[in-house]
Amino acid sequence: MKHFYNRMSRAVTTDWMLKELAIAHQQIPVDLSENSQDLVKLQNINPMGKVPVLVDGEHIITEVAAICAYLADKFPEKKLSPNPSAIERATYYRYLFIAGNTIEPALTLAASQITHPNSSSAGWGDIARVLKTIETLTPNDGWILAKQFTAADVVFGGLLDSAVMFGTLVPSVKVSAYIERLRERPAYQATHQVYSI
Repeated sequence: MKHFYNRMSRAVTTDWMLKELAIAHQQIPVDLSENSQDLVKLQNINPMGKVPVLVDGEHIITEVAAICAYLADKFPEKKLSPNPSAIERATYYRYLFIAGNTIEPALTLAASQITHPNSSSAGWGDIARVLKTIETLTPNDGWILAKQFTAADVVFGGLLDSAVMFGTLVPSVKVSAYIERLRERPAYQATHQVYSI
């Protein structure tokens, strides 16, 4: 298994997931500077020319949530996802996909001081709704699935953590406490430069 990675990219989250699983893989650093040979080679694997990319045999997986979900299901003995038939799978999927589909686009636009011209047609609505959603969905204690830490915490929590680090999210007390719990995990510490909120 090969993990194409740059430490200043979303691949930090998939690196964290790999460390949580503690599985053997080849980490392939990618220079993302314009016209780098690494980038040219990467575009042969992922036409977007972006990391993370996970290559498992003949299979190419891109996108943070997809990679984390794939890995969690590939290694069920690690218990980083609920059983496929478990009702908790519904909540798990919600958190996996709201991060990149809804929260990140809204935070990115807000950080660029761009307002969608018709928020009712945007998948995320407006930034006020997104911030309320973050607050509502963030667990008061423990993890998204109570006592079971999962890939959903890596994806959702990882996004909140990076948004706080890059100044696109001012965290509430509840969000700060959740991020601090994430930062206490050894796999997080092995993959992130730890900041205090």
